[in-house]
Amino acid sequence: MNGNTPYAGLPGETGAGQRAAADVPDLSSAQKRLLHRDVSRIAARTREFLPSEYVVDADVSSGLTGPQVTVAVRPPIGHAVSAGFTPEMDEGATPEEVITADERNEVARGLAASAALQVKQAVSDGVRPTGK
Repeated sequence: MNGNTPYAGLPGETGAGQRAAADVPDLSSAQKRLLHRDVSRIAARTREFLPSEYVVDADVSSGLTGPQVTVAVRPPIGHAVSAGFTPEMDEGATPEEVITADERNEVARGLAASAALQVKQAVSDGVRPTGK
């Protein structure tokens, strides 16, 4: 039974629970540039929604299933928030954008809202209302 599961690995080639190298997409340099550009656009769009006290950063790394994208926001007070996902990459194809404009805007809005909520929750008891 264990030999039939994809998590058993290939004897002498792939360890149990690991993916074969052929299963992980290999990105061209053009695709890598596009991915980095699109991730930078998400970070820039997130910065537009937030005051300058918030720190926004983005990272592209290699994971078991291909490239992993992470965009994080550190609010001035409260916990940091992040969005991480694996973009769908077509091998050999060089699209004009890896992450569509709608996806970039959705991630940026969600991160900005989450970061603002963290600040609100952190100071909710410490702020006295100015009027009623």
